[in-house]
Amino acid sequence: MTGPMQQEPAYVLHRRPWRETSLMVDVFSLNAGRVTVIARGGNSAKSPLKAQLQPFQPLLLDWTGRSDLKTLTQADVRSGPTLKRTLSLYSGLYVNELLQRLLPMADPHHQLFAAYIDVIAELSEASDVEPVLRRFEQSLAAELGYDFVWDQAMDSGQPVEAGGLYCYDPEQGILAEPSPGSRLRNLPGDTLLALADGDLESAECRRIAKRVTRVLVDYLLQGKVLHSRSLFSHHRGDRNDL
Repeated sequence: MTGPMQQEPAYVLHRRPWRETSLMVDVFSLNAGRVTVIARGGNSAKSPLKAQLQPFQPLLLDWTGRSDLKTLTQADVRSGPTLKRTLSLYSGLYVNELLQRLLPMADPHHQLFAAYIDVIAELSEASDVEPVLRRFEQSLAAELGYDFVWDQAMDSGQPVEAGGLYCYDPEQGILAEPSPGSRLRNLPGDTLLALADGDLESAECRRIAKRVTRVLVDYLLQGKVLHSRSLFSHHRGDRNDL
């Protein structure tokens, strides 16, 4: 969406200094998708924008410009949840980095915007972030055209059977037989069926869901690095959540 925007619901994904006193800010907005705006003077000590343009803070933004780089003209802060726990904060940074790396510019995703509002609200309350992240990862993949169902073998068209073993191909989904793109094999059918029923609590379901979504996210990233993953590694000494 080109041209000026007024009172556009948005969230900051990432910001960095630009020139002497300004900020370059990547935002995820309701009607314009991912957009980069310049907050002129926003990095100066006296500017209120420095405090307002924070990740996870619900905002209403005005901007102008017809190029890919917009000029921010107004920012209004709305009330919203806060990410106080360390793992919740790291999880939010991971979600933001996924959107920044994977979403094309200026491509609206209304359902994903709603999912983002939900994931921030859930992370603000959750002591267990893993199920929250798994659901958002799959919502994001679906928006990008890589949706799949846990209980359907896409190559055979047949339902997954509890006693079977299955493969996963990020381009196709769950498969009954290996394909050239299969990244995972020997996935237990009973676990896939439990995941189809929404089970993200049992240890086996968590293990399989993490393996599948890790393969899917890495495939979508196409070699791009997620710096937020290292935060989990340093915090827990492993990568249990990602």
